[in-house]
Amino acid sequence: MTQSSAPRHAVVIGGSLIGLLAAAVLAEHATVTVIDADLLPEGPAPRRGLPQARHTHLLWSGGARAIERILPGITDEWTDAGALRRSLPTDLVTMTAQGWLPRCGEKQFNISCSRDLLDSVVRARVTGLEGVSTLQRSRVRALEGTADRITGVRVDTPDERDRLVGADLVVDASGRGSRATAWLGALGVTGIRRAEVDSGLVYATRIFEAPAGAHAAGFPIVNVQSDPRVPVPGQTATIAPIEDGRWQVTLSGTRGGEPTGDPDLFVPFAKGVRDPIVGELLEGRKPLTDVAVTQGTANRRVFLEKAELPDGFFAVGDAVATFNPLYGQGMSVAAQGLLAVRELLRAKGLGHPGIGREAQRALTPTVSTAWELATAQDILYPGATGTEPRSRAGLLDAYVGRLMTGATTDEVLTAALFDVITMSEVPAHWLRPSVLWHVLRASDRGASPVPPITAAERAVAGLAPAAGPAADPAKPFGRGR
Repeated sequence: MTQSSAPRHAVVIGGSLIGLLAAAVLAEHATVTVIDADLLPEGPAPRRGLPQARHTHLLWSGGARAIERILPGITDEWTDAGALRRSLPTDLVTMTAQGWLPRCGEKQFNISCSRDLLDSVVRARVTGLEGVSTLQRSRVRALEGTADRITGVRVDTPDERDRLVGADLVVDASGRGSRATAWLGALGVTGIRRAEVDSGLVYATRIFEAPAGAHAAGFPIVNVQSDPRVPVPGQTATIAPIEDGRWQVTLSGTRGGEPTGDPDLFVPFAKGVRDPIVGELLEGRKPLTDVAVTQGTANRRVFLEKAELPDGFFAVGDAVATFNPLYGQGMSVAAQGLLAVRELLRAKGLGHPGIGREAQRALTPTVSTAWELATAQDILYPGATGTEPRSRAGLLDAYVGRLMTGATTDEVLTAALFDVITMSEVPAHWLRPSVLWHVLRASDRGASPVPPITAAERAVAGLAPAAGPAADPAKPFGRGR
């Protein structure tokens, strides 16, 4: 405990990855009870309350570093459990709206594994912390307290209905299904503003057996993105190598171009996106699962930081904002926000008056940045609905487009792109003089016209040799220069 006052108690609603990280932050200052409606698995097994775990989850380096700061050594624990640490863009073959990015030396990284494995390692670590306990198969039914101060929660447990669990601080990490607005409304807190941008995205995932030797050879992540500037449904396809020699493959489509759960249509859909490489790589691969389909992927935000919240309460993660999962922002946004909360708690203590409201505001900058990046893209797709994001100047949009184009041929701009999309830097990083100079000189001359997959990678995947010169990740900027 970092406080000399009487022992304090905190409640975290939700035993997800973010709820567990919140518990780890709070455990420096109080005993913590994590309440979850499900039975938490012992190892990397599916959790009923997290159906989206069936889909690809790539943890960006910005988020991985934040979690590492909260739980030192966790990255090694992930890789020891089978996760893959992949260099970006070295271990990535990706087609952006502007074209194929070069595979140069590491600028950032990600953690590639199943969500079940990612969560299980964090769960084992946090539930082993002194002072952290869990209340499982238990459902929070209400916040206890008043519109001025939250003093605990009312919980239905397997043994008792309407049990009162007192707390000095309650954190809602219950995800997309959060009932915080209703709970707060019952106490007289009203007028909480919401926003939504929905591209109609549907995504479908299936796991395949990777080719023999592909993992040992360091086969890259392969990703074909859509181009929101073109007025057609946005469709994507991604192969992510994960633990146990498997490929996790996720397809997506916005309104009018959605994938289905029909296994016979999975590979044809992958071949029908802007480049057929993902579908070609799946030809002849053995599927290990059925096709999992998820809808309801809208960007949604609850502006709790603008409300008159009662003291002793804040929300984090999907309970505050959900993002189009294709951008991979959710885990990183929440982890970085919790780092800001940790600094606040270390500076003022858990018992400081108004600490819940201040924590909610501390989370907001990271949430706002991710929200603007996601909604500015999603609103462009045909049939997209919801709140228009804050408009950007045409000159700024043109600048960002030029940067993205330059990233296909200029290593400085490739690095700048990955710095921001991995949430390692804020978008203002793109306006630094060192980046600006390269944007002014940006060109797509010399960009790869084909996926930058090496001859060795094509061979291990069973693909025919490329028609043109083989890609060489060691010399990604040598074409047309």
